[in-house]
Amino acid sequence: MHIEQLRDYCIAKKGVTEHFPFDDVTLVFKVMNKMFALVGLSSWEKGDTKMNLKCDPDWAEELRGEYESINPGWHMNKKHWNTVHLNNDVSDKFAFELIDHSYNLIVKSLSKKLKEELENC
Repeated sequence: MHIEQLRDYCIAKKGVTEHFPFDDVTLVFKVMNKMFALVGLSSWEKGDTKMNLKCDPDWAEELRGEYESINPGWHMNKKHWNTVHLNNDVSDKFAFELIDHSYNLIVKSLSKKLKEELENC
């Protein structure tokens, strides 16, 4: 997967914006101002194609045991976030499913008011 594919996929989702809240190399995708994906651009440029994604805690543990390329979230709450190394044993198709899962977890956690705002985006 190329960084443009990842960005295009994330930014096309309803209510998604992109930000650099931490520094000028950590691209963060948010839905209704809540993070669901983070990408270190300097790492990506060096060939370390990885992203942090929110994940259901039970499934996160299962994925870490099943895939060598899925690890506890780097610099994140390790219970709720995974670091997914792409272009290894995680296919692009599955990576997109993991992005969807992360996005959906955030949407599900939104307040009723924010969910209504998202519907009207």
